[in-house]
Amino acid sequence: MPVNNQNSDKQWVIGGIFIVLVLIFLIRLFYIQVWDNAYQLTAESNSQRHVTQYPARGLILDRNGKVLVQNQAAYDLMVVPKQVQEFDTLEFCKMLSITNKELKEKLKKAKLYSWYKPSIFLKQVSFEDYATFQEHLFRFPGFFVQTRTLRDYPMPTATHLLGYVGEVSEKQIENNSYYNLGDYIGISGIEKTYEQELRGTKGNKIFLVDVHNRIKGEFRDGDFDIMAIPGYNITTTIDAELQLFGEQLMEYKIGSIVAIEPSTGEILALISAPSYNPAMLVGRARSLNYSHLQNDSLKPLFNRALTAQYPPGSIFKIINGLIGLQGQFINWHTHFTCDKSLVGCHNHPTNDNIEKAIQFSCNPYFFQTYKKIIQQGKDNNRFIDSRYGLTYWRNYVLEFGLGKKLKSDLPNISSGSIPDTTFYDKWYGKERWAFSNIASNSIGQGEVMVVPIQMANLVAIIANKGYYITPHVVKKVGEKTNANPEFLTIHPTSIDTKWFETVQNAMYAVVNEAHGTAGRARIDSIAVCGKTGTVQNPHGEDHSVFIAFAPKDNPQIAIAVYVENSGFGGTWAAPIASLMIEKYINGEISEYNTKYKQQRILDYKPLYVEPSK
Repeated sequence: MPVNNQNSDKQWVIGGIFIVLVLIFLIRLFYIQVWDNAYQLTAESNSQRHVTQYPARGLILDRNGKVLVQNQAAYDLMVVPKQVQEFDTLEFCKMLSITNKELKEKLKKAKLYSWYKPSIFLKQVSFEDYATFQEHLFRFPGFFVQTRTLRDYPMPTATHLLGYVGEVSEKQIENNSYYNLGDYIGISGIEKTYEQELRGTKGNKIFLVDVHNRIKGEFRDGDFDIMAIPGYNITTTIDAELQLFGEQLMEYKIGSIVAIEPSTGEILALISAPSYNPAMLVGRARSLNYSHLQNDSLKPLFNRALTAQYPPGSIFKIINGLIGLQGQFINWHTHFTCDKSLVGCHNHPTNDNIEKAIQFSCNPYFFQTYKKIIQQGKDNNRFIDSRYGLTYWRNYVLEFGLGKKLKSDLPNISSGSIPDTTFYDKWYGKERWAFSNIASNSIGQGEVMVVPIQMANLVAIIANKGYYITPHVVKKVGEKTNANPEFLTIHPTSIDTKWFETVQNAMYAVVNEAHGTAGRARIDSIAVCGKTGTVQNPHGEDHSVFIAFAPKDNPQIAIAVYVENSGFGGTWAAPIASLMIEKYINGEISEYNTKYKQQRILDYKPLYVEPSK
């Protein structure tokens, strides 16, 4: 082949390769510039900062519009590790009041999360530190500040009821795509139950930043921003003044107060003592304070009103009396001798009828009543007969909202315990127990366990003459009335109304007539109906219990008070309930009661420790 032809062929091959390469380059360039915008987005992301816009969490108000929980501004220092450059660590740490060790640990944590995504470097920077740091922020590439809100409490009250907000866990993030690392969520109380309504919806704002990470303006005039939507305000059923008053009465004591409006099931006050200032669980000191509260031997984090389970004591005699009347095991005229050989009792006048038995709180009377309910003579075998009687009795008791969790809008309510045949079979063996083994249930000292909110609901049933509406704590969400069907539904018992009238008369006598056990609960201007309870405590002094409603006609408040280790029900629980009733109905305490009854309660400080000098 001639040399010229060979050279010509080589030129064509080389030219063809060059043309192909140029075509590939042009096609790729066209694809990048016209078809694929990935490079454009990457370039833009290097000059943009996406900042989450956290919505204002909804306020929480009392029933009269007083603010219980509001918001305050807070600042989180964010970091993008890939953008961090060398900087003066000494000055950085000094401005933020952190150590060099903390700086290294926080940067390491951020890198483990992501080199490219922003994460929280330092939470809840104070306004003072933020004001100083903001002027020097441009000197620290990779860092920027994100504004959010923290909870603030203008009235430091109702801590257990309101609950608190904390940082989301990894599990919560996995289960709900709304939350990201560093977000906050309701942990307990109303904050937890109504989290979705309170939290609002997050937004997103895009800023243009320069090479020094300084904001230069909005990206494309904010056309791609998403506005945050604030959470709904929550109006509770709580009366803030009544709540505060109850907390003052329970200072230096262990126990609880629950007050309910009988006609609606609205909770007027819910107090657990001892308590703590809700502001302790806000801000950078939260972890330290939480640890301190958790290790406190008095358990201030424990919500006794909703989760503590106690024997009900003598207040349970009312239920046994109602079941006995309904089943015709006794009638209004039934008389039982106060036989102390059956069960111990205090000295009192003769029980001529069921009303007097309640008024005097006669133990043997209700021992005999319970025995008739359990041993009905349905079977000649007393063990089998007792099984039938216990089931009969238990079915009635459950109608009073006991032995099960009330479907309230407050979380973590305990169910208490109303024993059944299975319970006693495990304890004693099948068909090896009878009335004699369970007789203590007759006076509320056996295996029956109740929760304070159930006690308040019980007296609401008595006030309503046979029904209840589930106790709840939220009245409105935003401007709309809480439409939860559970809070509009009447839950009736099977007991005839006439027997509740009998019990109401007896409870009136407990407070207002001679030899009643709750004379300290009497209010001259209000017809108070109540029942005392003194619960045996094997670990110390007995617990003082009192339930009441008022006024007798058209009741406005039903209340349960439980004061641990304080003796007779009429000694401390009854006057506390009386003061709460007077405060709610009259709006104030009479001068006489302020001077004597109220001062006596305030001066009773079993937990008070004299400060060291």
